Amino acid sequence: MENTIGKYRWQIVALLFFATTINYLDRQVIGLLKPTLEKEFNWTETDYSSIVVAFQAAYALSLMAFGGIIDKIGTKLGYSISIVAWSLAAIAHAFAKSTFGFGVARAALGLGEAGNFPAAIKATAEWFPKKERALATGIFNSGANIGAVVAPVMVPWILGEYGWEMAFIVTGGIGFIWLIFWWIYYEVPAKHKKLQKAEYDYIHSDVEPENANEKPVAWLKLFGIRQTYAFVFGKMLTDPIWWFFLFWLPSYFSSTFNLDLKKPSLPLILVYTATTIGSIGGGYLSGYFIKKGWAIPKARKVSMFIFAICVVPIMAARYATNIWEAVALISLAAAAHQAWSANIYTVASDMFPKKAISSVIGIGGMAGSVGGMIFPLIVGSLLDSYKAAGNINAGYNIIFLLCGSAYILAWGIMHFFAPKNEQVDI
Repeated sequence: MENTIGKYRWQIVALLFFATTINYLDRQVIGLLKPTLEKEFNWTETDYSSIVVAFQAAYALSLMAFGGIIDKIGTKLGYSISIVAWSLAAIAHAFAKSTFGFGVARAALGLGEAGNFPAAIKATAEWFPKKERALATGIFNSGANIGAVVAPVMVPWILGEYGWEMAFIVTGGIGFIWLIFWWIYYEVPAKHKKLQKAEYDYIHSDVEPENANEKPVAWLKLFGIRQTYAFVFGKMLTDPIWWFFLFWLPSYFSSTFNLDLKKPSLPLILVYTATTIGSIGGGYLSGYFIKKGWAIPKARKVSMFIFAICVVPIMAARYATNIWEAVALISLAAAAHQAWSANIYTVASDMFPKKAISSVIGIGGMAGSVGGMIFPLIVGSLLDSYKAAGNINAGYNIIFLLCGSAYILAWGIMHFFAPKNEQVDI
């Protein structure tokens, strides 16, 4: 049947996958260079957390803006603006000469990178029926994990051969290559010349077709809708955990298990490889339940509850006696996060019409970044306090307790605001 329908929509997913890979490659470079930069610029954990917060603050503000902008100007142009902005900001890190300079470059990176997910989720809604959206989202969202897998191999090699400045320049320049393919291959289905009618009809088999003359929804109106808050709190409580995995795991393995970050890091590669499996598997699971005859809301909720439970064992990381025990527990939690992420984005596209999706994703993403601003301050304060006391591992133990409980709490709050994941009529 797939051959009859056509497969062009999966080429669109490939574009979204590579953009997300580049997005996470660019943002993770600083975590891998943290020990080197700490020595170069005499950073404390609090200094580093402040740089992370600069990224999160800019990311939060920009998500709100980008969501509305993309709904107004369209996915193709909106995505292009985003990747140009973040690629230039990533390169700018190489020219920072102070902690403040890194903060400025980091903030600029956050402003640009915020466009990725509103654009990608909107593109997925434009190109896929609901029954395939979770899988499509899981596939492109796995780019976050591939970026995180590539970085521990690529960045240490560049650092050793050419220095930390070149690590930022090389990774930042990749986005401009992707931009060429984006302009060649992407367009909305209604305007795409290579899309067959059978595939167009299939894409719109259970959703409203796009209307070029339809006005986007004012984002202030979205704050009066309960389902918006389900997505907001789901992101606010769980996004900060992923930021911790990205920005502090290399340092955790280095300080706790003496991992040499100047060499390709197998433990980090394994953790982020597991997240790729989680992202695609998480998207597949809810789709599997739907194909078995489950209602879409039930399929999403049960899947997300399973993923929330899978994060809980990370609390036992404090008892790990060697690096591989820690890798196993953290890999399970990180994979579960990405499975959760694939479904929470899809829940938003289930509940809201296409004309409002980018705005909703922007609002929820902003909430996640607000949580991502608060959590690094807690992490930095805890680690500096316990480092001063000569027991930094105790700080990580508290952080793992917070990580393990966040998803169950988020699931409960989401269920309160949207018990049936009801579709919004705007």
